[in-house]
Amino acid sequence: MNIHKEGYPTLFLATALLGTLNILLYQFLPTQVILQNVVLVLSILIFFFFLQFFRNPAVHTQAKPNELIAPADGKVVVIENTYEKEYLKTECTQISIFMSPINVHVNRSPIAGIVRYAKYHAGKYLVAWHPKSSTENERTTIVVEHENGTNILFRQIAGALARRIVYYVAENQVVRQGEEFGFIKFGSRVDIFVPLGTKIHVKMGDKTKGGETIIGELV
Repeated sequence: MNIHKEGYPTLFLATALLGTLNILLYQFLPTQVILQNVVLVLSILIFFFFLQFFRNPAVHTQAKPNELIAPADGKVVVIENTYEKEYLKTECTQISIFMSPINVHVNRSPIAGIVRYAKYHAGKYLVAWHPKSSTENERTTIVVEHENGTNILFRQIAGALARRIVYYVAENQVVRQGEEFGFIKFGSRVDIFVPLGTKIHVKMGDKTKGGETIIGELV
C-alpha cells in the first residue's frame, strides 16, 4: 500500500501516542489484562483507520483531451446549474463529489491545461453537504484553462472533520490530466464548475474514482 506524504506526520503521532498509552497500561496496571487487550485492539483499529485514510493507490487516467475526469473518489451529491461568482462570473453546471472518511482523499486535475487562478480561503467547517459549505467553509479555488480556451473551476471544500486542505499547484503552472493537485484530510468535498452545455456522464448518487471516472465532456 502506498501512503500519501501528508499521512506520515499523522501516522507518526498516532503511533507514538497509542504506543505510549499501551506501554503505560502494561507498566502501571499489570493485572488489568482485559483492559490492556481492549486498548490494544482499539489502538490497532485506530492505526489502521488512519493508514487506510492516507492510502495513495496508483490510478490509470485514460481519457480524451475534451473529457473531464473525477477529481476525487466519492459520491456525486450535486448536479445543478448555478452562478459561479468568484472567478468565472457566469452560469455554470456544478458537479459536487462528497468524500467520506473511508475514501481516498488525493485530489486530481479533471483536465490538462494551464493554472490561471489558485487561491486559498479560510472559513467555517460546516458539514460538507451543507448548501453554504461551497462559499463559507475553508476552501481552495483552482481554475485550469483547457487547450480550447475553456476555463474549468474546481474547489476543495473542508467538512466538519477536515481541518487541513493542501494544494500543490501555482498560477501559470502546466498540469496534466489526472495529475495530483491537492489533498484534504478527512471528510470533505470537491466542486467542479463546467460550461453550460457540457455533456454530463454521471448522475446523482454515482460513485467516482479520482483520476479515472469520466464525469463529463466538453462540447
